[in-house]
Amino acid sequence: MTSSEDTTSSLPADLLMAEAQLQNAVIAALASGAARRWSANLRFENLRVLPVALRLARALLAKDCPVLVVWPDAGAAALARRDADDLSAVTMDFNQLKRKESSTPDTRVLLAIGPQPSDYDDFEAVCDGHAGPVVMLNGRLEDAAVGIGSVARERRKGFVATWLQAYWLQPLEGGALLRSYPENWQLFRLDPDGYRPLSSFETRPDPETISAVLAGEDPDGLKQQLKSVDRFLDGLQN
Repeated sequence: MTSSEDTTSSLPADLLMAEAQLQNAVIAALASGAARRWSANLRFENLRVLPVALRLARALLAKDCPVLVVWPDAGAAALARRDADDLSAVTMDFNQLKRKESSTPDTRVLLAIGPQPSDYDDFEAVCDGHAGPVVMLNGRLEDAAVGIGSVARERRKGFVATWLQAYWLQPLEGGALLRSYPENWQLFRLDPDGYRPLSSFETRPDPETISAVLAGEDPDGLKQQLKSVDRFLDGLQN
């Protein structure tokens, strides 16, 4: 963890500013060549992801970045084609993409919208069969129902571990968590006069660390260590 003085990205004031920040972060992440699989998330309840996805696809095309927009199911893909005729030729669902045959590797950016744990196997197959980079927008690869047993551990070591976070914005009780590539993770506290940057982290902070920092406690204190031990012991029992 580093001090709040290292925090350089500002917290967006509204959804449009957050989208612009997300688009810039994704474009910078892809240009860096640091990874082939990037995740971007706006963690707002009841967010309509379709218009966000369409605007991100158009932002990539505006930067001369060919894109393929892929949805987990046929219904979502059909809605996207209906709402964005300009993107209909590059919009499909997972099954269509898996059936698609080509004599040359497809190196376009694969923009995957909202895959969930139930799509895990299909999505992994889609990513493994794609030659270009992949951006996952508002997806979730880990299933709380799986818990921290052997299946979850194997997934974290495998497919889940191949992703880097390009963008993350999450409102919290009394604060907010932001990561906008290439900056570090940043934690903000909500004060009476607005959001105040507290700390930055090289990796995503866990919930216990976030709670401790927001409460003005030492995240490395005994209380947090005991919680970490509890999680470890729970994992051994699964």
